[in-house]
Amino acid sequence: MSDTHFVIVTGMSGAGKSQALKCLEDIGFFCVDNLPTTLIPPFAQILAQSSTNIKKIALGIDIREGEFFDSVFIELARLNELGFDYETVFLDASSEALLQRYSETRRRHPVSKDGSIIEGIESERAKISKIRSRADWIIDTSNLNIHELKQAILNIFSPTDGRTNLSINVFSFGHKYGLPSGADLVFDVRFLPNPHYEEELRPLTGENEKVRDFVLGNQDTTTFLDKVKDLLLFLLPRYLKEGKAYLTIAVGCTGGRHRSVAIANAITQFLDESGQIATVRHRDIDR
Repeated sequence: MSDTHFVIVTGMSGAGKSQALKCLEDIGFFCVDNLPTTLIPPFAQILAQSSTNIKKIALGIDIREGEFFDSVFIELARLNELGFDYETVFLDASSEALLQRYSETRRRHPVSKDGSIIEGIESERAKISKIRSRADWIIDTSNLNIHELKQAILNIFSPTDGRTNLSINVFSFGHKYGLPSGADLVFDVRFLPNPHYEEELRPLTGENEKVRDFVLGNQDTTTFLDKVKDLLLFLLPRYLKEGKAYLTIAVGCTGGRHRSVAIANAITQFLDESGQIATVRHRDIDR
């Protein structure tokens, strides 16, 4: 095999392919977006025969390339036959998240024929399901900002400090405002004693020491967290083996201000102390 390594970046339109390519470029990849798939093998041969010392190449391909899905697997097989190794990164997002992004930018979906964005999203999802099923890495960007997407890319292709290359995002939410989209694991902590009914604690949040002590000092909380920790220690290495790059854990209480915040922070602290890469956000803490 050649020591030149290819990364194929594809996925749902609006899921962050362009941003992912920028992240790869930042860590030393030579990036080409929207290269016709039929040109991938000859492009690889030209680079191999040139005097350039380019060893890391990222190619962005998407549904706008006409007959893309009729030829992509053939051309990637040819790439392997020529002695080049490659990995595929698939950028995904929930239909709700994609619809919101298109609504905000007022852009037309590339698959939409009659202007219906949601129909375009669902049509594209069906068409690219095959390449998603074969991807080495799937990154769900439904709840990721640009910085978190970059961290997910870094964890896969530029891992540091000996940690695992699975990024974990923990966030709290209030059930009264709806379930989060794109969460891999959802924990409902409404069974725990509610600080809302304590007059002194009601105006505070789970970030406050008094509320945190009230929530975490309960025996049911201790038992629950022990079981969650055991579950995560079991799941994380298996997620990595599956090729998962990013894990989203959602913790919900009634309003998203007290119990879920304290528990989400506790889970994040445990993950950090266990050597994982974990960040925490509180969706409804200010509502």
